[in-house]
Amino acid sequence: MSRWAATSAIQIIETILVLAVCLWGIRASRSRARFAFPSWFAALARHKSLGALLAGVSVLLLRLALVPLLGVPAPEWHDEFSYLLAADTFAHGRLTNPAHPMWKHFETFHVIQYPTYMSMYPPAQGLVLAAGERLSSPWAGQLLMTAALCSALCWMLQGWFPPAWALLGTILAVLRIGILSYWINGYWSASVVAFGGVLLLGAWGRLRHRLQAGNAATFAVGLLVLANSRPYEGLLVSLPFLVALARGMLRLSQQKLGRVALPIVILLLVGFGATGCFYSRVTGNPLRMTYQVNRTQYAMAPYFLWQHLRAVPLYRHPVMRDFYEWEVEQFRAYRSIAGFWRRTADKFWVAWSFYLGPLLTLPLLALPWIVRDRKLRLVLISGGLLLAGVLVSTFFLPHYLAPGTGLLYLVLVQGMRHLSHWRWNERPVGRRLVLALPLIAAGMICVRLVLIAMHSPLEPRWPRGNLERAALQKQLERLPRQQLVLVSYLPSHNPDHEWVYNLADIDSQKVVWARDMGPDNAELLHYYPGRQVWRLNPDRKPVELQRLQ
Repeated sequence: MSRWAATSAIQIIETILVLAVCLWGIRASRSRARFAFPSWFAALARHKSLGALLAGVSVLLLRLALVPLLGVPAPEWHDEFSYLLAADTFAHGRLTNPAHPMWKHFETFHVIQYPTYMSMYPPAQGLVLAAGERLSSPWAGQLLMTAALCSALCWMLQGWFPPAWALLGTILAVLRIGILSYWINGYWSASVVAFGGVLLLGAWGRLRHRLQAGNAATFAVGLLVLANSRPYEGLLVSLPFLVALARGMLRLSQQKLGRVALPIVILLLVGFGATGCFYSRVTGNPLRMTYQVNRTQYAMAPYFLWQHLRAVPLYRHPVMRDFYEWEVEQFRAYRSIAGFWRRTADKFWVAWSFYLGPLLTLPLLALPWIVRDRKLRLVLISGGLLLAGVLVSTFFLPHYLAPGTGLLYLVLVQGMRHLSHWRWNERPVGRRLVLALPLIAAGMICVRLVLIAMHSPLEPRWPRGNLERAALQKQLERLPRQQLVLVSYLPSHNPDHEWVYNLADIDSQKVVWARDMGPDNAELLHYYPGRQVWRLNPDRKPVELQRLQ
């Protein structure tokens, strides 16, 4: 079963549960009592620090408890391997790696080979995974970062709403993001992107009442995290709040202005200075990002729809040519009117499926009232800018919207507050719906875990990742000699399923992965005279591994 079909089936189950709860709400007894949380829940929520701490700890405990069932993910997609290269580089105390003399044999996606050898992505994601690598494994960094995100989200919501509503929104986020999503079951490091946006919004929720130095510093840290993870989308999210902050600071006396502006200026100067040093070491230019270098070297399709196709670069490997030609096809199709609307619908479907689903669509029924809330005006403007910016981008995955995760949960919580007052013939339907939301979310987690335990086709294989490559890597590492694997593919190969990736110090690896370049392999074999050489074609099932020497 395809992932699309499996996702649709899960959403149908969720929709049935939502409809059942709606019917249950309509059948509620008539009551004029106002909405109130259970007393134990309200008492817990009043301990704000404890609530935020429990949010993060629950992510750690729940996901670790599920390791026997879900396992530890293996990398699978281009982006994941690229982030892991950055993590290994940072974990070894380097900002980048020297270009390898045999770099043409190691060319792969989302990695620059020269002027230095490094991931094409900004540094924040790699730094988080590097912290995990130093602790035990890169996944530890991903796990801890997702826990930190949920704690920070609780803190953010507490700056905007009463404590019980903040805790309710946090519980929904933990269940939606912190257990079964690809944000924690992979190496995309989207949690660090969302963390930056949450810091910024949490600080603004407090700054809008009082311009205070500590919150101003937190605001600046959020800006820096966004700038060093997803700078384009991060800028779109930040812009309305930057303008509002500047307007607020202009009204301050000179003395108060200094207390608020000084931490922001110092942190931004230090942070952007460090970012410039990083890019200077990697690309040779503090203003030239690694992403720009990679796209210039390999890509033809631009990032934005109004840009033009680049000239065809030199491709030394057919699989890379196939991938970047596919990008061109996507770009050209997207530029037509029909293609634009079709692709826009696809983006909304993918984003809705990941962030909302049928369950979290319920609070959005209150959107006509939410748009009239003055305190969420900047939130809605920021979200609108983010959505507009993503619509004119050629490529899309759900984590492209990660800077706006905090925006979404602000809207959802406000929607639940409005929904809680909804009555049908004096029946407190809204109250029942709101209180049932976390129960349905938890129930869907249980349903999915049962399906996983049953190896149902409704749930893709767990653990996540390219398990064949990971198993082969371990098998080769157990052999006595150092190994060299030459990888080739069938003409029908899907370029998304790449096997040629290495870490920071290629020559010291027990197993080196390289392209099979036919007669040109001779120079690589001469460079590695002591390695056992294998030829691999992962498209043949079972995977075909042939010993050459």
